[in-house]
Amino acid sequence: MVVNDLFVPDKTEVLSGYVGEKLAASYEHRILAQSVDKLIEPFTNRVEDHLWQSEFWGKWMNSAVLAYRYQPSDQLLKTMKTAVDKLVATQDKKGYIGNYAPQHHLQEWDIWGRKYCILGLLDYYGISKDKKALVAASREADCLMAELKAGNASIVRMGNHHGMAASSVLKPICYLYAYTGNKKYLDFAQQIVREWETADGPQLISKADVPVGERFPKPDYDNWYKWAQGQKAYEMMSCYEGLLELYRLTGNESYKAAVEKTWQSIMDTEINITGSGSAMESWFGGKQVQYMPIKHYQETCVTATWIKLSRQLLMLTGNSKYADAIEQSLYNALLGAMRPDGSDWAKYTPLSGQRLPGSEQCGMGLNCCTASGPRGLFVIPQTAVMQSSEGAVVNLYIPGTYTLQSPKNKTVTLVQQGEYPKTGNMRIVFQAQQPEEMTLSLRIPAWSKTTRVAVNGQEVSAVRSGSYLQINRQWSAGDRVELTMDMQAQLHFMGTNPQYLAITRGPVVLTHDARLSGADVQAVITPAEDKNGHLELTPVTAKDPNIWMTFKAQFYPESYKEEDPEPIDVELCDYASAGNATSSYPFFKVWMPQLYNPRGKQP
Repeated sequence: MVVNDLFVPDKTEVLSGYVGEKLAASYEHRILAQSVDKLIEPFTNRVEDHLWQSEFWGKWMNSAVLAYRYQPSDQLLKTMKTAVDKLVATQDKKGYIGNYAPQHHLQEWDIWGRKYCILGLLDYYGISKDKKALVAASREADCLMAELKAGNASIVRMGNHHGMAASSVLKPICYLYAYTGNKKYLDFAQQIVREWETADGPQLISKADVPVGERFPKPDYDNWYKWAQGQKAYEMMSCYEGLLELYRLTGNESYKAAVEKTWQSIMDTEINITGSGSAMESWFGGKQVQYMPIKHYQETCVTATWIKLSRQLLMLTGNSKYADAIEQSLYNALLGAMRPDGSDWAKYTPLSGQRLPGSEQCGMGLNCCTASGPRGLFVIPQTAVMQSSEGAVVNLYIPGTYTLQSPKNKTVTLVQQGEYPKTGNMRIVFQAQQPEEMTLSLRIPAWSKTTRVAVNGQEVSAVRSGSYLQINRQWSAGDRVELTMDMQAQLHFMGTNPQYLAITRGPVVLTHDARLSGADVQAVITPAEDKNGHLELTPVTAKDPNIWMTFKAQFYPESYKEEDPEPIDVELCDYASAGNATSSYPFFKVWMPQLYNPRGKQP
């Protein structure tokens, strides 16, 4: 039984404003700037025995296809065709495309790299219908299946992380079945899932009720990145992406249920205030200790995959909590990892310290996160506005023009106007050649305690946070919807002795940055709340052009006098801009320590 998504992407879109600028920068300086020959080189050498050079071609192709769907260009299409032709030219007589020496096939990251080759080829086939790409992907998969069978090898014993890296090939295998209808691929996909549940497997279904950071014993230091590590975050979510594809093909509800339970576990125990998590690339129950300095925190591969997994669940279920999670990650962890000009991505993005560039990997001139960042970014255009059988669905309030098909197969355009989330105000203007009755579904963010919505000036009732507001009416050209969301600062406290404070405004985490005025980033400051417990934020213009939004608020500085100090103005910026400069790496801090007072808080 094939399962269809409740939400599907719109037809075309052009995003503007801050997010539109970031898409354009990444398109120009990362996607188009990549050397195809550099990506192809490892496939011609085939001497590897443990590294992962072969993932980079597929990751780049995946992001390039997403970028092309958003903004088609002859230049990018030509580059992608060249990349496919050169990769296919390396395929051997047995169908193998990879960088491993024959005696090391199936070991370490070999299957992981093959996964990305198949995925990239199928992504390209999806936009080009070039049979060469489909045939090459099929031969690569056939070669993998033949080698596993010849060696009587279980895929969960291959590679690393309880087989999660290798068995994440599930996703493109499901795509192959969808494209070809050849049952051998469906059989292989189901075999992979059966092997998950063996004693050696990652048990991704049976352990769905177990917190992701506690599913296996913590490996010792030397085995942290080896097979024994069953909490590897990126690879685990990649497997769950594949399980959702298998659910779409089979309708097996246990598959979807396992992903939904695991997603909620990740949200409840791992995802921090900026919308990502993991340390040393693994789940570790980090949500409760996010205010502490954490080594190798918040890998960008994890951020991008969290967004992609959340998007899949959003399309399948229509639950607004998944769109809330995407928005949180987008405006904070994801864009915070991207360099201002889009040319590079940080590998780790801490909540305090410096936003430093990652190391080069495998002699490829980039690392896994530089390759993954655009994959998270370029799913945003086809996530912001979607369509359902009932009409249009607005998931993200990003300025731009979105064109979709109405329930009666007519072309409808929604124009989003405003500077959200700099302000809480957005306007949506309806454009169509003739009036049509349909439903406009608007995500009301869970963080917005009070949201006002008006259609053509008439206020709409029953607006509830954390859900979709569905407005069914006959829509005509020029109709407008106006939203006002609650952008009051929200104070978040964690820890004891000392207690730590973080501040959010809408979906954006505000951050203390060394470039801003008012107090040193190491200073201990306490928010000067009014009698209602609110902290007033005033927009100011930042001196640094790389800072997107800045606000000033009043804080009490630490004082050594007997009398209480007078409040001072302190500037805070958005997390994505914090520490993110073109030629320096300024210090920043999300969680600010508060003074411990044994006397207690003043009544």
